[in-house]
Amino acid sequence: MTAIGILGTGSYLPADTVSNRVVGERAGVTEDWILQKTGIRERRYAAEYEATSDLAVEAARAALDAAGISAEQLSWIVVATSTPDSPQPATACLVQHRIGAVNAAAFDVNSVCSGFVFGLVAAARMLPGQDGGVRGHALVIGADVYSRIIDREDRRTAVLFGDGAGAVVLGPVRSGYGVLGSYLASRGDQAELIRVEAGGSRLPASEKTVAEGLHHFRMNGRGVRDFVAAELPRAVGEVLDRHGLERSEVDHFVPHQANGVMLGETVPRLGLPRARTHLTVAEHGNTSAASIPLALDEAYRSGAFRDRDVVLLAGFGGGMSLGTVLVRWDEEAAPAPRKDSAA
Repeated sequence: MTAIGILGTGSYLPADTVSNRVVGERAGVTEDWILQKTGIRERRYAAEYEATSDLAVEAARAALDAAGISAEQLSWIVVATSTPDSPQPATACLVQHRIGAVNAAAFDVNSVCSGFVFGLVAAARMLPGQDGGVRGHALVIGADVYSRIIDREDRRTAVLFGDGAGAVVLGPVRSGYGVLGSYLASRGDQAELIRVEAGGSRLPASEKTVAEGLHHFRMNGRGVRDFVAAELPRAVGEVLDRHGLERSEVDHFVPHQANGVMLGETVPRLGLPRARTHLTVAEHGNTSAASIPLALDEAYRSGAFRDRDVVLLAGFGGGMSLGTVLVRWDEEAAPAPRKDSAA
């Protein structure tokens, strides 16, 4: 089978930078409290006229440009989001039309903060044909606008989240490179840890659900922290063991940017002695499905990846869900960008 890997990355951040002071005033906490609890200094909020698809389109165009691929060459578009433009149609279809990907089938994935990893695995498995060849290229986007669903007065969540989008283009790479393997898991028994209760078929929108704030994002922070502490090391171990790699062979670690303090506590427990951890949480906050591709794009455009580097992506979030992916970087397929092309 032809190897499938990353040919280019892209990202988009809204223009409006929101400081801890602004967020803290509404949530009833100080700037220092937010920094000490989360490691976040600022985040971006989408403009009033921007929806998730708008952010996704910009990230998609940047990734296609980096990969040197036209939209017409795409066979698949996967958008990972838990804040779609609307319940229907799929946000991916709106992106497909906007970028002119006339030959691509498009669909959404909602695995919350793990969504980008789930979407990447799905796309990588769909590209190879039965004859061992490759059916075009795939565009995988993580995009979310959490500023629309957070309760600005809830200090447990309002201080964490920002908006953004990131994307990658997948296509054929040299043998032995690209996506080496993955590990995906779901824990529906812990679904109550992260939730938006209203707006679906169980609790349709009504005056009552709006008045009670049931359309807001809610999270059990302590429960999520315990889940990540227990499950992330296991997920990292699973993907490495299944594919015969030692922890010392990982060169780069790109995790979901959930909370800087939590990551600071968790990453050392993963036992990745040589890995450089790429963090953008201080500047972006938690951008849900967008956080991994945003950090990946920043690392790529900084020239961090070298040929044959092993990159480990790790997502965790609502569901509860976990996803890890191993990628061996092919610098021939995705050469380091020129310094003057960095975003």
